[in-house]
Amino acid sequence: MPVFALWSAPRARSTAFFRAMLERGDLIALHEPFCNLAGFGETDVDGRMFTSPRSLLAWLRDETDGVTVFLKDTTDYRHREVLADRRFLAEGRHTFLIRRPEEIAASYYALYPDMSINAIGLQALHELYTAVRDAAGDPPVVIDSDDLVARPEATMAAYCAAVGLPFIPRALSWEPGERPEWRRSARWHSDVSASSGLERRARVYTRTVENSAELARFAAHHQPFYEQLYAERLDVPL
Repeated sequence: MPVFALWSAPRARSTAFFRAMLERGDLIALHEPFCNLAGFGETDVDGRMFTSPRSLLAWLRDETDGVTVFLKDTTDYRHREVLADRRFLAEGRHTFLIRRPEEIAASYYALYPDMSINAIGLQALHELYTAVRDAAGDPPVVIDSDDLVARPEATMAAYCAAVGLPFIPRALSWEPGERPEWRRSARWHSDVSASSGLERRARVYTRTVENSAELARFAAHHQPFYEQLYAERLDVPL
């Protein structure tokens, strides 16, 4: 069984996706292991500590026979070691989660006003998508996060069919609460901790692309990468 990887732009509802995968109960689920390595210098995998992307990638490639591993990570960091590991790019089953850049900008700024243009993450996401495509393994899958919250059952069923996992409808709902997997970055995941399923939540932000030239510039830079990925998105039945 390959490693199933979900690569996401930040603030694109990826932790809700992770929570649904965790609820399945049939796999080892890793929450942002490469971001943990970049930000904290370590990441825990089922009780085993890794301190470098290289060692984690070696484990993912060579020591996961007999288990199903799902990982989700975000591209506010550029994951150089992943980009360089052609075997992992070719042998993993990679999915890319997108959201409109203006929405990412407003949501990210609300949590981290010192954000940079790279925090939107769609350029890095597109770079990783291209690397996976060029590695000539299974075709990469793209999911629009609007589909995920508008039609969660159809979207997750289409995802499972695309990557070769059984669809488990009961995993679409869960008990609210903070999870140990994201405790170190809990303030970024408060909506998921308060949720019981995949759903759209209305948000009003004080700083948006409409009233911030900086956020408008950030979003405009990433718009072409979003559009290219959106054109490849998974077809989800209405």
